[in-house]
Amino acid sequence: MSYSIGLIGCGHIAYKHLETISTLSNVNVAAVSDLQEERMETIVSVFQKKTNKPQAIKQYIDYSDLLSDPAVDIVVIAVVSGLHAEIAKQALQQQKHVILEKPISLSLKDADEINQLAQAYNRKVLVCHQLRYRPFMYRLKELIDKGYFGKPYMGVASLRINRSKDYFQAASWRGSWSTDGGMLVNQGIHLIDLMIWLLGEPASVYGEIANYSPEVKEIEDVAAGIISFSNKAKGIIEANTVTKPENIGYQLSIFAEKGTVSIGGPGLDKIDRCYVQDHDELTKELKELAGQKGEHCRMYENFIESVEGDAELLVTGEEGKRALEVIFGLYRSHQQGKNIPSPLPSFSTTMMLDNFKNRK
Repeated sequence: MSYSIGLIGCGHIAYKHLETISTLSNVNVAAVSDLQEERMETIVSVFQKKTNKPQAIKQYIDYSDLLSDPAVDIVVIAVVSGLHAEIAKQALQQQKHVILEKPISLSLKDADEINQLAQAYNRKVLVCHQLRYRPFMYRLKELIDKGYFGKPYMGVASLRINRSKDYFQAASWRGSWSTDGGMLVNQGIHLIDLMIWLLGEPASVYGEIANYSPEVKEIEDVAAGIISFSNKAKGIIEANTVTKPENIGYQLSIFAEKGTVSIGGPGLDKIDRCYVQDHDELTKELKELAGQKGEHCRMYENFIESVEGDAELLVTGEEGKRALEVIFGLYRSHQQGKNIPSPLPSFSTTMMLDNFKNRK
């Protein structure tokens, strides 16, 4: 069966989606939507050249028109974070399947409503935590679940990147609690998602954040947190966007009873340590998988298979909520100065608006 996609948002990340779609034989682009006609025309032209197919692709200024288009089966939402929930809910009400860029939303209430609508209309929602689909990460998860690493002891998620004043001033939504959602929500969520996916169910979160340039942005540029898991493992989050003069990159480390894995670098694909006790063949296998990517293609394939009922979706809306809830717990902990139990009953990034109000 073939599926028609409607793409909402024609910015930078949309090109990654179209690059992936162009490689799939059972998926085509039926329509795009963006407030800027020039961006729509450009992305349509790029897609047609890449696929060498001059098929007509409808262009909608108003995304509501795309959502009501009966030719569209799947909606890909690639807009600013603050609009994710509104568009996703409308898409589900129009009985479309949804591929949603991270984060799922900027409030737990919206995340819950998205998941409730998906269930009510029997539609699939995929949140783009695509790093789960990397061969290295997927295999690591399998080995942990099968017990090759023994008891998990600790995970460390490190984000050390640079986001300058120019970066925030290049787009009005950047650095805002209501549209961007926070440094951890925007830049840190992939690592946090991987860590809790690998380690288990969070039981509580403690954290602190800081903003050293409130004249430039509302959100944090430094964050530190501790996650306590129900299996007694600990998770450490240390993240900043003030690394000078440029990015160091990302690092994810897992320390367990029978093994250690640490992978990092600008592309999170360089092995710093890989050891599986008494299983040299698995150590070798993981090292060989570290440089392999192709996660976006696997993500789309998994999504289509789930729509057809042939596979379980790896990152459902419920799964997409998990990392967001941990981050929100860290933010709430900073506000209240205490450990926050999981699950968190409610939270929205707009609750952070006064957080650095009186700091200069």
